[in-house]
Amino acid sequence: QRLVSDLLTLSALESEHNPVADEPFAIVPLLLHVSSDAKGLAKGQHEIALDIGDAATVTGSRDELASAFGNLVSNAIRYTPAGGTITLAWRIEADGTGVFSVADTGIGIGPEHLPRLTERFYRVDRSRSRATGGTGLGLAIVKHVLLRHQAELDIASEPGKGSRFSVRLPARRVQRA
Repeated sequence: QRLVSDLLTLSALESEHNPVADEPFAIVPLLLHVSSDAKGLAKGQHEIALDIGDAATVTGSRDELASAFGNLVSNAIRYTPAGGTITLAWRIEADGTGVFSVADTGIGIGPEHLPRLTERFYRVDRSRSRATGGTGLGLAIVKHVLLRHQAELDIASEPGKGSRFSVRLPARRVQRA
């Protein structure tokens, strides 16, 4: 059921007959919601930290960005052993770019895998897929949501040290509150 749902989501995101709902929304309530969902998913096994640097209004699809942010958070929880920390952060850079990041103290990802992470069904370690759940479509969904918002995904990771996934929203979509 999750696989079908994710495939339908991906199909809708890729459709040219489905324009982005460009509506302004406050980012802080969305971040609080994503953080609350993260705490529920972590079931007390991880420390979830939220660092909100700047309140802002973002123009775009709140639901699509919530889905993208949620996928990044669920991956961080999935690939961070119990006792680890996941830090969600939001800031506005000097040039007006809005940056949402998810940093974890998880297993990390080798550099050879980074270019392929947003491909459908791509797995860094195929043997972990059943154990960790997921459909293999989360980062593909993130990629398509970000394309629709003219945003970028930056990934920094080191095996054994954790990862940081950063969504960079263009300044024209971000207004400091």
